[in-house]
Amino acid sequence: MFDWDIERADFLFQIKILRDQVRAFESGEKYIRMKEEFHRCRAADARATQKLKAELAAARIDTRHVRKLWYEVCEKQAKETDKLRKELDELREKYLKKCHELYEVKTELEEMKEKNDALQKRVRKDYSNSSIPSSMSPNHTVIHNSREKTGRNPGGQPGHEHHGRKQHKPTRTHVIEPPKKYQNAKNYRPTGRTIKKQVVSVHVVTEVIEYITPEYRNIKTGQRVHAPFPEGVVNDVTYDGSVKAFAYMLNNELYTSVDKTRTFLKDISHGEIDVSNGFICKLSEEFSQKTKKERDEIFLKLVAAPVLHSDFTFGRVNGKQASVIITATDDAVLYQERPKKGDEGVKGSPVEIYEGTLVSDHEAALKKHGKQHQECLAHILRYAKSGMENETEKKWHKRLIGWIDNAIGYWNEVQNDPDIYVSETANEYIERLSGILDMAKEEYAYDPPSRYYRDGYNTYRRMRDDFDDYVLFLRDPSVPPTNNLAERHARKIKRKTHQVISFRSENGFEKFCDGKTIIESARAKGDNLYDALVERFNQSPDVR
Repeated sequence: MFDWDIERADFLFQIKILRDQVRAFESGEKYIRMKEEFHRCRAADARATQKLKAELAAARIDTRHVRKLWYEVCEKQAKETDKLRKELDELREKYLKKCHELYEVKTELEEMKEKNDALQKRVRKDYSNSSIPSSMSPNHTVIHNSREKTGRNPGGQPGHEHHGRKQHKPTRTHVIEPPKKYQNAKNYRPTGRTIKKQVVSVHVVTEVIEYITPEYRNIKTGQRVHAPFPEGVVNDVTYDGSVKAFAYMLNNELYTSVDKTRTFLKDISHGEIDVSNGFICKLSEEFSQKTKKERDEIFLKLVAAPVLHSDFTFGRVNGKQASVIITATDDAVLYQERPKKGDEGVKGSPVEIYEGTLVSDHEAALKKHGKQHQECLAHILRYAKSGMENETEKKWHKRLIGWIDNAIGYWNEVQNDPDIYVSETANEYIERLSGILDMAKEEYAYDPPSRYYRDGYNTYRRMRDDFDDYVLFLRDPSVPPTNNLAERHARKIKRKTHQVISFRSENGFEKFCDGKTIIESARAKGDNLYDALVERFNQSPDVR
């Protein structure tokens, strides 16, 4: 059977099916069945939709109920959370409050501890670790010297040449006859030696020179004339330089009060010399006027000195603090009264125009002047001792003290014998100091200084920042390592201040400083102080 027969049969079958469908539509039977099927499906869909709506409504009811329950649970949970958060915040506030209280207590405790340490450090300050003089340190221990004990008895040693008291030129001589029992005895013979013993006494003799000259009167004009008196003889009673020097020395050098000076003069002269308090008070003014030219010469001498010492000290004028700038060399001293220290105190002093090497402490106003500057190691030594006592955990202070002792000892050897100076040895000392300051840097980096005690740290900072100012004496042996020369002169002002408590005027303080300039300069030259004062008081008034 061929393929086209099969296709024809299939085609005829499909035609038959389509014809049957057409007849069903034409007769209405198919439409009726389709309509019945549609209503049946629609009813089924309506039932299913109604069921689904009911299920959806129930689901919505359940959802609302669940949501309500969830809201209630969340609201309850939120309330519980808020309550817990509030309780936690209250606990946190209480904890923070306790922490703050604890921090404040610890801070206060630490601050009180540091204050207590600071007070203890101030109590421990004395002449050995600060600028306080030993006389101002009550109940201080014995000041030991640096001599090594040898075990020998004090005094002259066997074989040592005897040094007796100075023999004086006798004004009277009494010969004591030997006892007759020695003269006529057979067992005694003269040795040829004479034994001399002197008794020295002092007598104050009041010498009064009286000048008398007749007076003439002009009968026409009434003018009265007489021969001129010697220069300086003006008043009915005139005291010469010996009396003035005596009173001035008691009051301004021995720091005796005006009343006691007057009483002493009267008693020692058996009532012959009874000067007034005003006479004694005016001596400072007179002495200052007569030594103006000499003080100007001292000023120029200090300006030209290769090495100059300078320092400030304090006094009181009319109840307020005043200062004195002191400039000195080995043979000249200048005291100048100033209302304040610092830059204002330097004005008008030799330091202001000085161009040499200046030795002083760490006063900033003094360091600005001079081509070179040497810091006083005596001050550094005291600061180092104070630091060693108050910063026991640090070790650099002790090494610095040892370095200062060794370096100054080497300088003393070089001063006594300049030929032994070796620059390499000096450089070794300088390198050692640099190493000590590096050690201090490490110690303060690990353990910073206390806010109540910074002396040790400030000393380290100054030495580090101005290193060359602390080793100049090693590079130039002509420069001393300390400012003790000016410090010793400053003590003279402090002693006078302790005696008078307060000068009445700046002029009085200034005149006292003028007098101390001449007194200390004369003492530095080795002059007899009393004779020097007499000579200057006896100068003519026109010597300025």
